[in-house]
Amino acid sequence: MSYYEADAFARWAKARLPTEAEWELAAVETPISGNLLDLGLMQPASGNQALAPSPAIKQLWGDVWEWCASSYGPYPGFRALSGSLGEYNGKFMLNQLVVRGGSCVTWAEHVRPTYRSFFYPHDRWQFLGFRLAKEA
Repeated sequence: MSYYEADAFARWAKARLPTEAEWELAAVETPISGNLLDLGLMQPASGNQALAPSPAIKQLWGDVWEWCASSYGPYPGFRALSGSLGEYNGKFMLNQLVVRGGSCVTWAEHVRPTYRSFFYPHDRWQFLGFRLAKEA
C-alpha cells in the first residue's frame, strides 16, 4: 500500500496517520514482540490477538512497515560523514517518508523503538501498511 492510499483511507475514516514521534512514543513502552521474521510466517498475520502487546495498541511490531506522517530527514544534530559514505546517506534524506515497526520479513534483533526506514510515498512494496491515529 502506498502512502497516498494509506493517507486517503485515514481521511475517509476521519483519522490520520501517526507522526514519527507519536509512533516512537508508543513503541518505547511496548516490548518487541510480533510477527517478525523470527516467527517464520513470512506473511502478514493481521488480527492475531496472541501477538497484541496491549488492548490499546495492537500488533505494533512486525506484519507490515507502518507509514508515518513524517518526512524522512536527519535527526537534530546529525552530521553527514565526509566522503562517499556521507554523500550516499545524504541523498536519501529527500522526498521520502518514514516507516516504522518492521515487517514479517524483518529480524526482531534489527528493530528497536528508534529504528526507522524510508520509502517514496508512491512505493507499494516490502510489506507497507499503516495504523490510524485520532486526537484524544
